[in-house]
Amino acid sequence: MSNIYIQEPHTSGKVVLHTTAGDISIELFSKETPKACRNFVQLALEGQYDGTIFHRYYSNRWFTNVTPEGIIVYFLLRIVPGFIIQGGDPTGTGFGGESIYGGPFADEFHTRLRFVRRGLVAMANAGKSDNRSQFFITLDRADELQNKHTIFGKVAGDTIFNVLKIGELEVDENERPLYPPKITSIEVTYNPFDDIIPRISEVEKKVQSSASVVQKEEPPKKRIKKNVALLSFGEEAQELDADNDPNLKIK
Repeated sequence: MSNIYIQEPHTSGKVVLHTTAGDISIELFSKETPKACRNFVQLALEGQYDGTIFHRYYSNRWFTNVTPEGIIVYFLLRIVPGFIIQGGDPTGTGFGGESIYGGPFADEFHTRLRFVRRGLVAMANAGKSDNRSQFFITLDRADELQNKHTIFGKVAGDTIFNVLKIGELEVDENERPLYPPKITSIEVTYNPFDDIIPRISEVEKKVQSSASVVQKEEPPKKRIKKNVALLSFGEEAQELDADNDPNLKIK
């Protein structure tokens, strides 16, 4: 097992997923997979993952085969108690989410990044170079995913036990968790991309625009003149009147 960790490249970048099932610390392979890591970090900084759920836990491993007639046949290789947990979809359906690039971005495969253990973080996709916002974390070895999904990070330290805890939650017949854990926020503790500028969402733009309009329409405040009769009494009022009398001269 130690040889597996030795073969993996050094990480550069770190985020912490604060979830309802506990924190998950993720270290990033930002040098080997810069596009995927930049996408993940920027979406995290923009709060795009906040409030999203881990919407699916896969345990059945399905494979495809194409017949000579061009018909795609799906078949089940084997059933494994733990496979992956998947999240990162703002809609919670498994069909949503967009990348920061305005569309899907290309896969990034590296010879030293392989699906040989649990705790690897990779991009979920619907096919070749169809990466957007969704990601998954492995619960076991998954050789069949090699060169099909971009590995861009790994779970660090004891937080792997929170991942395993999520993987053991009860699911329905579609492998969707009955009580899905939620990502409450993501903290970027080490950002490997110092040039990232979080984009302003459409909602934030509308809020800023309406705030500026209200500020422009607000009338200027009038300067309030003090009422001496209310603020001073007796000799104090006379002294103030004397000070304001232009006919009085200092001798």
